[in-house]
Amino acid sequence: MKVKFPAMQATIGKRQYYATTMALSEIPRFFKFNDWAQFEPQQRAQRVLNVVRVPEITKYILDNDDGYIFSSITASYNCPVTFTPSGQDERVGTIEMDLEEMEFIINDGQHRCAAIVAALKVKPELGKERISVLLFPTEDLERLQQMFSDLNRFVHKTSKSLDILYDHRDNLSTLTMMIADQVPVFQDMVDMEKMSIPLRSPKLLTLSALYDADSELLGSTVEHPESKLFQEKVTKAIAYWTEVAKAIPDWQAVKDGRLAAQALRQEKINTHAIVLRALGGVGNALFSQYPGDWHKNDDWRMCLRGLKVIDWRKSVDGRVNPLWDNVCISAGSVVSNRQARAATLAVLKRELGLPLSSQERMILTNLRENGRGNAQIEKQQVAKTTMDSVTL
Repeated sequence: MKVKFPAMQATIGKRQYYATTMALSEIPRFFKFNDWAQFEPQQRAQRVLNVVRVPEITKYILDNDDGYIFSSITASYNCPVTFTPSGQDERVGTIEMDLEEMEFIINDGQHRCAAIVAALKVKPELGKERISVLLFPTEDLERLQQMFSDLNRFVHKTSKSLDILYDHRDNLSTLTMMIADQVPVFQDMVDMEKMSIPLRSPKLLTLSALYDADSELLGSTVEHPESKLFQEKVTKAIAYWTEVAKAIPDWQAVKDGRLAAQALRQEKINTHAIVLRALGGVGNALFSQYPGDWHKNDDWRMCLRGLKVIDWRKSVDGRVNPLWDNVCISAGSVVSNRQARAATLAVLKRELGLPLSSQERMILTNLRENGRGNAQIEKQQVAKTTMDSVTL
């Protein structure tokens, strides 16, 4: 049985290939997934399929069936191909293959193919849609490996900030953009592109840091922008971050040009992502504690005034600030792992007099114990140094 595809014949890197499209329903029929795990790495033409990635891509297709998009699948064929040009352009026509002999090796796009197969089981009607496919003749294993390497060599994941900026499907992204635009201290002070702020940047924080902080403040699930609940969350977030800014005058000083952003980042931690995220958690705790008519309730605003007396300095008298030592500063550097995030939130809630969970109380107890241990070690080191001096 012969199979025909509309195709364009072209050349790249001195090799001929065909650009075609295939119906999604044809993907499970024509593309077989090799079990590369049974081969040694040097014998594989492709990486092992990471099944954990497939459900996420499948969900993307199903949730956005009116606007999802994929780049081309690249595959190598190992069977005779007949190309028949059309009458108008010799580069455009059809390719014909024998179904029984047809065999494809996916060079790029195996996770997309696996997700398409999974999505078709839920929505078979997607099978009528088509995806572009680039077909190269199979040469040998070395060439297949080189193709995989070349196709992935220059792939560079976009920054989280840029993803947030461009993702109009994510309601939390939309909300965060509104916060960046409507909270006075954040206006023109948010880096919309980078994950970390460059050393000499005049910006106050990154969009990704504000996004994570908003997620802690409001939860990761945000309603549609046209809904009343969405507007209520925007109003709440703007009110909250405006009050926080009043209690952290360093932010306004940078905004006004009275303090260099670089100097603030070097000396204090109150613009670091881990602190912003913890501040979001503080807001969540405050609004949970005062669940009534929050915009008429000044108790949470009064509580936030306690941020004014917090010592945000990284170091004191040449040593790590004890308030942040082994909390979000380790070995002299600010860290942002899960343990540090939990500890930073616990410290801020303690300093503001907010109720602590049992886990947070345990975190603070461990910090106190570690602090005592560190102090004892320092005393022993001082004593040893003194003894050595006497001996000398």
